[in-house]
Amino acid sequence: MGIDPGTNKMGYALISVIGKKATFLNMGYLKVPSTLSAYDKLLVIFQRVEELMIEFSPSEVAYEAPFYGENIQSMLKLGRAQGVAMVAASKHGAKVFEYAPRKIKLAITGTGGASKGQVANLLKAIFKFKELPENQDSTDALAIAMCHFYQNTNVANNKSSHKSWEDYVKANPEKIR
Repeated sequence: MGIDPGTNKMGYALISVIGKKATFLNMGYLKVPSTLSAYDKLLVIFQRVEELMIEFSPSEVAYEAPFYGENIQSMLKLGRAQGVAMVAASKHGAKVFEYAPRKIKLAITGTGGASKGQVANLLKAIFKFKELPENQDSTDALAIAMCHFYQNTNVANNKSSHKSWEDYVKANPEKIR
């Protein structure tokens, strides 16, 4: 599952991975009522992530890592939203992962400077969607889920998935003299 968290809105997307194939399951968007207090907003986010965990039981959840801006208050609010979403996923046994915005764009489009529209259009092509959702938080979450998928398979870049020479040697003893 990919989650694009925020204190006012949160996108989420679920994919199923079997072998080296990702299949789209669901995506959506949570609009957090602006009339709620900051703490009640966090509770709404926590509860929605819990509902998704119960309904779909994802084993791994990926988030967009916070980007560092000049507005410290915004960063604190975003960090809190990410934190409660991570706790909700962890509470239900999911492994949690984070990816920088540039890494997500790079994984989907091949360039870290891609626009949200470019990312969304490539996802539309990958999954053969007739239309994209109006809300880009949903497609952002799908991009996060697909970035995580690509990071854990060698489908996207056809490179070795070995993390070290030791892993390579263990996996390929016939190639060592």
